Amino acid sequence: MNIKFEKAKLKEGFGFIIGVDEVGRGSLAGPVVSAAVAVPCNMKHEAYSKRVKDSKLLTSAKREKLAPVIKQNFITAIGQASEKEIDKLNIHHATLLAMQRAVKKLLKLVSSKTSPNFIAVDGKFTIPLLNAPQAAIIDGDNKIFSIAAASIVAKVYRDNLMSGLHKQYPCYGFNQHKGYGTLHHRQMIKKYGLCPIHRKTFSNNAN
Repeated sequence: MNIKFEKAKLKEGFGFIIGVDEVGRGSLAGPVVSAAVAVPCNMKHEAYSKRVKDSKLLTSAKREKLAPVIKQNFITAIGQASEKEIDKLNIHHATLLAMQRAVKKLLKLVSSKTSPNFIAVDGKFTIPLLNAPQAAIIDGDNKIFSIAAASIVAKVYRDNLMSGLHKQYPCYGFNQHKGYGTLHHRQMIKKYGLCPIHRKTFSNNAN
């Protein structure tokens, strides 16, 4: 994963490049989670670029090792939209809400009076109601270092969250499929019905 994008933007005078990505968009249960990762103007972390890539291309073990390294060396924040918000707003708007929450948290940590920050968002859409320049980048998690780093942080956070929720609702196997619509998950929905963390707009037809 190269850092050309971050270097180019930093040369334009931005204080931080903030990469944003989400995970859990297609899940039948649990929140959609977004992470934001801020790359500073004095970034000298080329070594990390060789290890960081789109979370979907990494094993669970590698993600678990990389996430704390990213959090130790960069400023990060998490935003979520609950299953109830997903049902109310639809997944598209709930995803943007989770991203907005993550970035707003992060901007409070990296606010600067001298240099503006630039936001790089994975996907087709920029994030509404943010007072900062931004760009939506299709396949950004496979192209942009800061977005790839955010994808790892978001994935590890949500996987751990769903494993924790498995303890509350053990019959569904959330620790294995993390809420996605596997055959086993659909069979358990058919057998036990929906639990409080299921997205009704996703899950009513899952069986």
